[in-house]
Amino acid sequence: MRLPPAARYPYAELTTSFIAADNASYPCRSADPGGAARALDYYKRVFGATERMRMPGPDGKIGHAEISIGDSMIMLADEHPEMGARSPRAFGGAAVSIMLYVNDVDATVKAAVAEGAKLLQPVQDKFYGDRMGTIEDPFGHHWHIGTHKEDVPPDELKRRSAALAKSG
Repeated sequence: MRLPPAARYPYAELTTSFIAADNASYPCRSADPGGAARALDYYKRVFGATERMRMPGPDGKIGHAEISIGDSMIMLADEHPEMGARSPRAFGGAAVSIMLYVNDVDATVKAAVAEGAKLLQPVQDKFYGDRMGTIEDPFGHHWHIGTHKEDVPPDELKRRSAALAKSG
């Protein structure tokens, strides 16, 4: 039996949040203590994110926030160790990254670094048809940022992959 949206998502009526589908997947990230507000501002400046909603807690922490980048949603909150919500730095680094496609990877990575990101992999053309670079944002999250440049047919992809393996 399908439950009505309010029963499946009890906070839906309290937010401007959207739930695209019952089987959709959205990344949820935690920021350093007190860092969620700074992270939201950073993502707006660097990635053109739109803040969809923000739920402050009674302690001044952000309990839940949502941003959209393009047509994708990312959820974010301050650390809440009592609930197991910890930032990447609490564990010595990020275990998961986000692949973000943009119109101009070079400009986006440059802006991210200018705003405090650490460049992990410089922007370069990849054998599979993307131009891509990797950053760690000021909050410890890893982002692969790319612009799709070329549709590579399977046979050519296999050839390029084999050539790369031989050279490396």
